[in-house]
Amino acid sequence: MNRFKRCLRTVAGVLGMLLPALDSTLLAQQIPLVYSVEHSGADFPKPVLPDFAELPAVRPLPDPFAWSDGSGRSTEFTDWARRRAEIKAEIERYGIGTKPPRPEKLSASFDGRRLTVTATQNGETLTLTARVHLPQGEGPFPAVIGIGFGSGSGSLPGDIFRSRNVATIAFDFNQVMAHQQTRGSEPINRLYPDLEYIGAYSAWPWGISRIIDGLEIVAEDLPIDRERLAVTGCSFAGKMALFAGALDERIALTIAQESGGGGAAAWRVSETLGKVETLGKTSRAWFIKDMFMFSSAVEKLPYDHHELMALVAPRALLVLGNPDYKWLADESGYVSCRAAHEVWKTFGVADRFGFSIVGGHQHCQLPDSQRPEVEAFVDKFLLGKSDVDTSVTKHPFADLDYESWYDGWLTGTSTFPSQTE
Repeated sequence: MNRFKRCLRTVAGVLGMLLPALDSTLLAQQIPLVYSVEHSGADFPKPVLPDFAELPAVRPLPDPFAWSDGSGRSTEFTDWARRRAEIKAEIERYGIGTKPPRPEKLSASFDGRRLTVTATQNGETLTLTARVHLPQGEGPFPAVIGIGFGSGSGSLPGDIFRSRNVATIAFDFNQVMAHQQTRGSEPINRLYPDLEYIGAYSAWPWGISRIIDGLEIVAEDLPIDRERLAVTGCSFAGKMALFAGALDERIALTIAQESGGGGAAAWRVSETLGKVETLGKTSRAWFIKDMFMFSSAVEKLPYDHHELMALVAPRALLVLGNPDYKWLADESGYVSCRAAHEVWKTFGVADRFGFSIVGGHQHCQLPDSQRPEVEAFVDKFLLGKSDVDTSVTKHPFADLDYESWYDGWLTGTSTFPSQTE
């Protein structure tokens, strides 16, 4: 009888250790890898968005789980759509301007090589064309939307995708807005004259979303698996890819390569680094004019770019850095990535976020040492190979203090220097 009781206690102990892990695994299995709509939180009311003078100063990185009205915080995944909608509203209000809505009328066609999407709004028409390379076979094929370099794979080696039967789609951002825009005189401004104030990082993601709309419209003619879409770009196009993935939940995988300030790097951290791309030194064509009120007061910005990255959660995001180029502020990108990763960790899907910061190569040229990370994320999130290891946290900053930037919202006690002096 005693032996039986000991056995029962042993079984109970084992179950006690296994059940939390099983609960975590079951939760991860229930969390979507991608969504069927552009913005799942569109029906939530916008938070209160104070004017600049009324914004409080927050010197560490803001808490991505804290409600905008200061009423508390939630780490429950069931609340994430609402919180995500708040962060999106803040980024649009203070950083890039409102991402234009889907136009009143959309049509699309595919001629075997080129996707054409025609958008009509307010009696004006804008036509987008994208060159498509399809693998051999019937499909449907996963696909990557590449930005910059005139390539369907962005600046990443095309064979990574071609060898895996991944279709490539080249996005021509100039059809929406020029790299150095003449504010109010760009193609998209004809459709939305009331949004002439927006920056390029609102306009360009709108164009990528319309390409995705086009894929939906021509689904019978263009065999793309729309649950396996990726977006990628480097440098300014790396920022564009990050904003596109953050603002369109139909994108399953975002690969932001060497995006620097305005991309993965956090404005607050960059401000401490010297000659890097800070908020005051970034292109004024890419963001709204009002954002530059924060140039000498970044601590009043109610969000930072760890939260821009968090908008991608729970979908997959890979951030690639290159510390050889000081302007990119990769120390800041590293801190920002560490903070953003906590969101994926909280939801039990830590392997859907990774970062690799590797030097020894030219800007926007993927070195062999980073190629395995890209291949792993493509294999898992475009090809569905669930056994691939995507737990990537590669960096050269072993001695850099990153925790004090955000430990206050993890532990309740901040070690950020300004909080303890």
